[in-house]
Formats: sequence, structure tokens, C-alpha cells
Amino acid sequence: MTARTVVLLRHAKAETPGELPDIERQLTDRGQADAGAAGAWLAAEGLRPELVFCSPAMRTRQTWHAVAVALAEADPAGSAPEVRYDPGLYAGGRTEVIDLLRTVPEGTATVLVVGHNPTMSDVSLLLGTSDGELGLAGLRTAGLAVHRADLAWSQTEPGALPLVQTHTARA
Repeated sequence: MTARTVVLLRHAKAETPGELPDIERQLTDRGQADAGAAGAWLAAEGLRPELVFCSPAMRTRQTWHAVAVALAEADPAGSAPEVRYDPGLYAGGRTEVIDLLRTVPEGTATVLVVGHNPTMSDVSLLLGTSDGELGLAGLRTAGLAVHRADLAWSQTEPGALPLVQTHTARA
């Protein structure tokens, strides 16, 4: 069986809620820089996603865009992943994320999920932690949790993908 890797990424720092609807909140300048740093970290770690699930909210799309730019800069010849903007990542919870992971084509080795808290932290805890690394604080903005296991995507379930690495990207 091939190792499957899922990387959970909490969106980078966003504007304080104001008069715009929540789904339209944008990243701050710091958030833009941190999202780029998250992409650079993924590239340095060799974690190039083949498939990306992203919330349709503006701040998650901007986070993904900055990550994609950093990945492309690190490897200009690399292929771009398939990107799916899924409303369940904005309005749903951990069940929707697990259900999405179960639909990943079996030939896919690495998936990136760009979403919101508390869902990203909840999914990480649900998939499986090691030594309490994530802890009760959960993922910070631009925080990444890398989970890996030798299993079919269709077998994704609680405890099935142990946490192997965490990182909080800061520019």
C-alpha cells in the first residue's frame, strides 16, 4: 500500500469581522506573507499536493493562492494540483472533511485541505495525534498538520492517519 498524506492548513490571518459578510473577509498583509511562508515550507518538506480541497471563503482562497505561488516558485516545472472549492469546508464540520477524504482517487498520494478553525484542529485530533503535539490550543493561523498512513483513502476514519508533523508558518 502507498502512504497517503493529508495536510490540514488553517487559513492565514484574516481581517477582523466588519460590515462585509464573513465569507468575504480577506487576509491581512501579515496573513498574505504567512500563507506564502506556508507554501515555502510545504515545498521545502517535499509536500506537494496533487489535490487541494479549499473552502470557498475569500480568506481560504487567498491562503491557497499564496501557497500555490510559493510552490510554483520553488519548482517552476512542477505540475499544478487539481483544486476543488467545497462549500462543506465553510459551512460544515469535521464529518464533511472526513467524507471528502474518503472520495479522493486512490492514485493520489498527497492532499491539502485549506479550511477554518475549529474544524481543521478538530479533524487533526480526530484523524490521530501523536504525543499530544496539537494539544488543546489547536492550529494557529497558517498552521499546518501533516497526517500519514498506509491505507486507502476510502478507509479514512478516526484514528487512521497519525499526526507526523506540525508547523506554524510565519514570514
